[in-house]
Amino acid sequence: MLKFIAIFYFIFNSLACEEYFLTLRNDKVNLRLGPSFDYPVKIIYKKKYLPVLIKEKSENFRKIKDHENNTGWIHISQLSKKKSVIMLKNSILYNRPTIYSKPLVKIETGRLLLVLKCKDDWCKIKSGKYSGWIEKDGVWGRM
Repeated sequence: MLKFIAIFYFIFNSLACEEYFLTLRNDKVNLRLGPSFDYPVKIIYKKKYLPVLIKEKSENFRKIKDHENNTGWIHISQLSKKKSVIMLKNSILYNRPTIYSKPLVKIETGRLLLVLKCKDDWCKIKSGKYSGWIEKDGVWGRM
């Protein structure tokens, strides 16, 4: 029985600590030093839909890491399940999910892209007035 409890505890903790991506819900979001409004603000994000990696949970706060390796705590009311990515390298936006289709525009490093859908190694994205397909490699965020 003790062995069963130990295995259950290990599996439960493994699932509870699983990392996942969310995005910032608003144009202004405070990143705090700890999991409470009593902690000082470390960074003020000013980019709606910026993808963040959820590392830990503490009541209504989530410990996050951004694409520049900044870490801190954000209240869950400031997070969204909308899918987005940040380009980590220059890429090309294509009309269809193949490198042989028409190239539409060059996507620069650091560009925020909203993800509409994904299949295989490609994702359909939207950025400003452009919509098309990018390869999944070279991006940071939720696909």
